[in-house]
Amino acid sequence: MPTVALALGSGGARGMAHIGVIEWLQKHDFEIVSIAGSSIGALIGGMHAAGKLQDYRDWVTSLERSSVLRMLDLSFSRSGIFKGEKVIKLLRDMTGDLNIEDLAIPFTAVATDLNRERAIWLNKGSLFDAIRSSIAVPSVFTPHHYMGRWLVDGGLVDPVPVGPTMNANADITIAVNLNHAIDEIELLGEATPIKPRKRPLKKKVEEPEEDDSRWPAFSAMLDSIRGMHKDKPEQQNSMNMVDVLFRSFDIMQSQITDARLASYRPDVVINLHRSAGGFFDYDQANELIQLGYNLTEEAIGRQLKSVQLKDKTL
Repeated sequence: MPTVALALGSGGARGMAHIGVIEWLQKHDFEIVSIAGSSIGALIGGMHAAGKLQDYRDWVTSLERSSVLRMLDLSFSRSGIFKGEKVIKLLRDMTGDLNIEDLAIPFTAVATDLNRERAIWLNKGSLFDAIRSSIAVPSVFTPHHYMGRWLVDGGLVDPVPVGPTMNANADITIAVNLNHAIDEIELLGEATPIKPRKRPLKKKVEEPEEDDSRWPAFSAMLDSIRGMHKDKPEQQNSMNMVDVLFRSFDIMQSQITDARLASYRPDVVINLHRSAGGFFDYDQANELIQLGYNLTEEAIGRQLKSVQLKDKTL
C-alpha cells in the first residue's frame, strides 16, 4: 500500500474538494501517514486525522444557503466580523475534545503569528484551538489568542504547507492548491467577454424568507462573496470592500504558493481553480467534493493506470 504525506491548502469553501481528494486516495488503497493544513485545509485534515471526516461530510453536504448564514456568529470586536466559535463548537461536538498528539495520523495546523510575522506549526495541544487559529481569516474572523500568541489564518504566509510533511516517512507527497489562477479573466472596465467555465448547477432549494430578513447585512455580504469566483463578466466598473478583500487575499496566496511549491517540490500538485467556488459556498459541498475526486483521478489515476499497464507487459 503506497503511503502519502498530504498538504491541504487554504481557500474557504473550495476546501470541500479536499474531502474528494482524501476519498479518492482511500478508495485506491493509499495510506495517508501525515497531514498538514492551512485554514480550511487544517479543518478538513484535522477531521480526517481524528477519524470523523465522514461525520463532517454528512453535515456539510446537508447545508443550504440559510444554514451557512446561521453559522456566522457576529463579533462585536473591531478585529473581525465573526467570532468563528459556532463552527468550532460544532466540530468539537462531533469528536469531543482531542489533542493533536493523540490523533491516529500525525497532523500539523499552520497559523500565522501576528506579532512575530511568521508561520507557526501547531502539532501538539488542543486540536480545535489549532484549527480555530488556522482558520482566522484576517478581518473576517477574529484572531485567536493561543499559547501566548495572537494567531490568524495560516494561508497568510503558507497557503499550501508542504514543509511540515517533509520529514514524513511517505512514498509520495501530494499538495492540494485551492488558489490556482484563473486562465482567462476580464479586467474591470474591459468590454471583451471571457470564456466562462461550465460549472454544474445545483438545484435551487426554496428557503424560508425569514432567514434573509433577519440577516440582511450578512445575506448581502454573502451574496457578494459567493459571486466573486463565478467567471461572470463584470457588469459595472466597481468593486465593493468585500470583493477587494477576498480578491487581494487570493492573489497574495497564489503568489506565495508558487514560491513555496518551487522550494519544497511535492511529488504531485493538485490544482483547483479559484473559479470553482466562492469563500462561503459551503452549500455547494457535493459538487466541490466531486471536483476534488475528479482532479485527483486526473493527477494520479492516469499515472497509476499507465504503470499498471506497463507492469503487465513486462
